Amino acid sequence: MKRRKRSQLKVNPSGFEPGQIKFYLILIPIAIFMIVPVIFMINQAFKPLGELYAFPPTLFVKEPTLDNFEKLMALSGSTGVPMLRYLVNSVFITLVTVVINILVTVSCAFTLSKKRKYYITRVFFELNQLALMFVTVAVAVPRYLIIVKLGMINTWGAHIFPLIATPVGLFLMKQFIDEIPDALIDAAYVDGAGNFTVIRKIIIPMTKPAIATVAILTFQTAWGATEASNNFITLDVMRTIYYYLNSLATNNAVAAAGMVAAGSLILFIPNLIMFIASQSKVMSTMSHSGIK
Repeated sequence: MKRRKRSQLKVNPSGFEPGQIKFYLILIPIAIFMIVPVIFMINQAFKPLGELYAFPPTLFVKEPTLDNFEKLMALSGSTGVPMLRYLVNSVFITLVTVVINILVTVSCAFTLSKKRKYYITRVFFELNQLALMFVTVAVAVPRYLIIVKLGMINTWGAHIFPLIATPVGLFLMKQFIDEIPDALIDAAYVDGAGNFTVIRKIIIPMTKPAIATVAILTFQTAWGATEASNNFITLDVMRTIYYYLNSLATNNAVAAAGMVAAGSLILFIPNLIMFIASQSKVMSTMSHSGIK
């Protein structure tokens, strides 16, 4: 028993062990390599125009300034639609999309995983797998025709409807639900629980890591989406901040470099915060979903 405990401590020690040094020698350079772009982006937002175009470029800002943020706010106010309106639009669209997407994904994954395996069920799952092959550009025309037929032009639904279901999220969720014992769900049915009760009291609590992953993927997609603002929306007051900052970079590539850097930081921070808050659940999902 003592030998077994000692060997286990060496394999997975609770504290620092000299044998871990070789792993740190690999992980620390990789971590530095991955954090450098984040540091560069943060410093870019506070650089004056002269440092932005300096050669060779510098990683750290020498004379930090808030002028880029002030110019960005002033320019958005002069266009008739303040940047705060674009920001509120993006927050509203993203939050509603994430909530609806989670509800749809969990319900569909539960149906595909635990309900009776009809032939049509397998067909639907195979179609979902097939949808993973298509990029957004490939379905732009069919998506536009659907939005027009549903009368969603210049509505919030044009932003939300195309993103309420994602093939990747459904695949991850189904793989996770497959590991929940059927006997546990059958016992709930015997006790008189319905489908919604099973989803609310069994599926959701036991799939929190997968739900967190789906939420992150949906958040990133909805937060950075410009398709609806470009193709389905003609009113500026209903467009997103991502669209506004992209159009700013396109129309004033040189003069607006500082404002673009400040806007890029504003867009990046929510993604960073959400990923840091949910990274442990994301890793748990990947280890349980069959992606190895």
